[in-house]
Amino acid sequence: MPRRSAGIVLWRRSAAGGELEVLLVHPGGPFWAKRDTGAWSIPKGEVDLGEAEPACALRELAEETGTTFPDATEADLVPLGEVRQRSGKVVSAWALEGDLDAEAVVSNTFELEWPPRSGRMQAFPEVDRAAWLSLAAAREKLLPAQAPFLDRLADALG
Repeated sequence: MPRRSAGIVLWRRSAAGGELEVLLVHPGGPFWAKRDTGAWSIPKGEVDLGEAEPACALRELAEETGTTFPDATEADLVPLGEVRQRSGKVVSAWALEGDLDAEAVVSNTFELEWPPRSGRMQAFPEVDRAAWLSLAAAREKLLPAQAPFLDRLADALG
């Protein structure tokens, strides 16, 4: 059975012109440090055993951005379906209108032996930065498998 993740496509209208923008996050850690185009993601994470996917998506948004949306309920989430990433992982996503300061994002951390075979464990942030991007800019930065979420968001919002 493939691993499953759930995430949120957080969206807003820009103050200058009302253009649709989405929040993307860049993965932290040494593997992603020098990667940019095609490396960004929606805030997402693995679904825990017995956890509802929409609840997981909201939890992961909070863990990866350091911002909670306490008033957001499943009724506020617009389903965007699922995609299969190259690794085989299946990602389900929901759209949520909201705003946060991308410059102030602080995520949880993970530990990794670094450098490899050194015996030294180091902590790295799951997300090292975030940005609000237009749909066109997001399409360039986003992992290719997640790009359909942008089209589905645009269709859902008309």
